[in-house]
Amino acid sequence: MGETMTAIAIEGGKGPAEALKAVTAERPEPGPGQILIKVAAAGVNRPDLLQRLGFYPPPPGAPTTLGLEVAGEVVVGAGRWKAGDKVCALLGGGGYAEYAVVDARHALPIPGDLDLVHAAALPETVFTVFANVFEHGALKAGETLLVHGGTSGIGTTAIAMAKAAGAKVIATGRGADKKAKALELGADIAVDAKTEDFAEVVKAAGGADVILDMVGASYFEKNLDALNTGGRIVYIASLGGSTLEVPVMKIMQKRAVITGSTLRPRSADEKARLAAEVERVAWPWVAAGKLTPIVDATFPLAEAAKAHAHLEAGEHVGKVVLVVS
Repeated sequence: MGETMTAIAIEGGKGPAEALKAVTAERPEPGPGQILIKVAAAGVNRPDLLQRLGFYPPPPGAPTTLGLEVAGEVVVGAGRWKAGDKVCALLGGGGYAEYAVVDARHALPIPGDLDLVHAAALPETVFTVFANVFEHGALKAGETLLVHGGTSGIGTTAIAMAKAAGAKVIATGRGADKKAKALELGADIAVDAKTEDFAEVVKAAGGADVILDMVGASYFEKNLDALNTGGRIVYIASLGGSTLEVPVMKIMQKRAVITGSTLRPRSADEKARLAAEVERVAWPWVAAGKLTPIVDATFPLAEAAKAHAHLEAGEHVGKVVLVVS
């Protein structure tokens, strides 16, 4: 293990996908309570695209380089981990590299018989869905989840987790192919958002108790229309606008809750709490085959620019993963 490693940097600090370049960087040193992971694979997520464009800076203390989730082998252990353990981990940054450091409490064992490429596709999406659908959204067995972008990395994970928990799932996607894929992935009902009115479809199916939304303002009116009394709308992105015009009386009449969250800026202690809950609740679903990460495409680390371009094209189903070693 040398003192340097290959990592991906953003040429010029921000820019298009082509700005991602492989460089030689110093290998990170773990601090107290941290482990050093030899990265085998790293997940590519939409927040990485936003950071590359200059819109999503890392929180204080996090690496300035991209990469929010990895899987690999522990090289320097801490806490429950020893050298040689295979783990996947949620990072504040720095995953697009041959080595990464992380709070030992934010790493989890590889569940079931998953390979490291599929394991790298778990942390960011599973943590996000668990926090937003099951904690903030309080989804329960027998309720209905409406998930927008059902074939995205978050969407495919939300479908599987909600079904594993005993909920009914309605998923939207743009185009007939994505509608068909959402049904194949386990959604009870799928909607082609290009040609169908999702609010009318959801209402005809009995309404939604929880809505996981990454679109934002442009879907708000229809979301509220489709929501059952006492329902919860949970925002995790705002691709279709970030400012809502809220009809207060309708919110009152439906006793609706509008909430949302981000994952990356949470405190280390909060992420540790969330990791423990994910391991307790969701990891048995993975081990039982009820939750299998869908990997759409893999790219070598040096081709991170191609991975970003593929994700930006929007035709993927599931996750995009960088293969590091």
